[in-house]
Amino acid sequence: MNTATAPRATRRQLVPFAALSASYFAHIGFFNPYLPLWLKHLGLSLWMIGLLTSMQAVTRVFAPYVWGWLSDRNGARVPLMRWCSGMALLCSFGLLFHPSPWWLAAVLFGMFIHTSAMMPMSEAAMAHLVSHMGTLDVRRYGRIRLWGSVGFLVTVFVSGAWFEARGMSGFPYWAVLTLLAVNISTWCLPDKRESVAHVEGQAGFWQVLRQAQSRWFFATLFFHVLSHVSIYTFFSLYLDELGYGKDMIGVMWAVSVIVEIMGFFTQSKWLHLLSLPMWLCVCTGLMVLRMGMTAFYAPVLPVLLLAQCLHVFTFAVQHTVSIAWLSQNFPGRLRGRGQALYAVICYGFTGVIGALGGAALSTRFGLQQVFVMAMPVALAALLCALRLRTVSERTVHSFESE
Repeated sequence: MNTATAPRATRRQLVPFAALSASYFAHIGFFNPYLPLWLKHLGLSLWMIGLLTSMQAVTRVFAPYVWGWLSDRNGARVPLMRWCSGMALLCSFGLLFHPSPWWLAAVLFGMFIHTSAMMPMSEAAMAHLVSHMGTLDVRRYGRIRLWGSVGFLVTVFVSGAWFEARGMSGFPYWAVLTLLAVNISTWCLPDKRESVAHVEGQAGFWQVLRQAQSRWFFATLFFHVLSHVSIYTFFSLYLDELGYGKDMIGVMWAVSVIVEIMGFFTQSKWLHLLSLPMWLCVCTGLMVLRMGMTAFYAPVLPVLLLAQCLHVFTFAVQHTVSIAWLSQNFPGRLRGRGQALYAVICYGFTGVIGALGGAALSTRFGLQQVFVMAMPVALAALLCALRLRTVSERTVHSFESE
């Protein structure tokens, strides 16, 4: 993006967001890949594992929008993030006790109802600092967001080696320590509140949502992320069933995050070459390919590695494109609810449907069928993206070149 139009956010304001991104995704980097394996270590069935892992998605159905609505009303996103991180840490201590499935459900629900709101509010607060005239500064956003990928990479790799050597019993302690780091990061954030005053002529939240391009945008992301849930929830279990060790499972996750970091770091050089809807077409098309490679060629290591490398498009590019689209279409007083709706539709409903549906599929037909069924879901995302491109032809949705 042209640096002349870059926002006047200082390094001192942006570094704490990088620290929060690193610590939050460091928590996610061990928690999401290895929660299913810890639950398996406790002797729970596939159905119960699917039910408990879906708790995160259940909270994302309503919690992000509630927190987003609160933050849009008063602009106090940082104080709300501090409250959420503190409550999540308090709940995580419940994992240290001898767990029953119902106790675990209550503890995880308490954690997720607060952590599920962290990133939407953080993205909204950060987008305010790195946007200008409704356009996201891709370079500055990518350089901050890549630290989340670094945090994820470190813990997914280190925790994988730790759990392979020492077993899964230390999982609760990892949860407490990583959430402690998240709390420290939130208290370092600048409490720079965005004006919540109504701007004359600005469309309301529901007016924007009723637009055809908004409907096709969220439909595209719904099916895209629903396909991706197979990776988030069942990938580790799938590789474990195929005979991969926990350290190699960590490597597979690490490969995807390495290419993700590369994507975030370099994206300002090439994302402007296509429009936002066209990039979504590319990402959804490659998601179909990735799911097919994972479903039918996972035992072939080079093919599996290549499939993981597609993560740069199926997640990193797709995520930046989504944030840029939201920044353009849900600015100012709509920002928190726009980010929250993104979390609800794309990571709430999809997580519930994907986790429970995947659990039912894997219990009856085996884990491979989860990835087989993810292919037509990704194809539906591609068809929606093509429709979005058609209805958006008269509206400019693009990145500016650097």
